[in-house]
Amino acid sequence: MLKAIGISELDNNIFDLISKDWGVITVNAKDKVNGMTVSWVQMGHLWNKDVVTVYVRPQRYTYEFINQEDTFSLAFFDDNYRKELAYLGSASGRNEDKLAHCNFTTSIVDNTPVIDQAKLVFVCRKLYEVDLKEENFVDNDIMNKCYPDKDFHRAYTAEIMSVLIK
Repeated sequence: MLKAIGISELDNNIFDLISKDWGVITVNAKDKVNGMTVSWVQMGHLWNKDVVTVYVRPQRYTYEFINQEDTFSLAFFDDNYRKELAYLGSASGRNEDKLAHCNFTTSIVDNTPVIDQAKLVFVCRKLYEVDLKEENFVDNDIMNKCYPDKDFHRAYTAEIMSVLIK
């Protein structure tokens, strides 16, 4: 069962959380909920708000839904869910209900789907989105390594509206 806490009550190492634990973006997808593993995430304080920025490539199924919705959730899991997280990052929601395949259930919090099995969830409201562009890279090695096909991410900066923990 997830319970709400204040953001200042978090005691997680955010860098470990993002780079080692991976996250799952969950968003309404027409008549179902779709989830996608992400590891390119930033968190901080911007525009006098606690925010998270997530990055989604245009070819991902989640992309069309996150563009249409005002909110999404970002969930983090215990290590025993690595297999499921790898699946969410490699399979497409176009072909199946990936969350059901992983035996994940969802609840709605602030009109936003959240995965019940997560250890930590941020419920987020989009504030800003921008497409990464080739001409804005100062370090071309990063651009060439991460974007050989020029399929640049869109960055979504969102206010953290609520924090839920197991």
